[in-house]
Amino acid sequence: MTARTVPLYRLAHGRTGDKGDRSNISVVAFDAASYPLLVEQVTEEAVARHFALRRPHSVRRYLLPRLGAMNFVLDGVLDGGVNAALNLDAHGKALSSFLLQMEVRARAR
Repeated sequence: MTARTVPLYRLAHGRTGDKGDRSNISVVAFDAASYPLLVEQVTEEAVARHFALRRPHSVRRYLLPRLGAMNFVLDGVLDGGVNAALNLDAHGKALSSFLLQMEVRARAR
């Protein structure tokens, strides 16, 4: 089986929320077969690199295997929070879309 690079949105969807200067981004695999691949590649380190321009203070990942999902908590990524930020695009929903653009290696079928 060969591997190809695809955007994360081909394998999963996302949900997000924000509170203060913290963004909460969930990544949910479309199918159970993709979940191990996502766990392997969509790590705290990979997400921190992907968000490097936003300079998160920390990135924590919580695995939810029964749901085929993972949740990321990014601190210090919202320009001070919704009420303090001058950039409207810095908030939760836009960051979920940004994460789903991350490239992953998928196995060709």
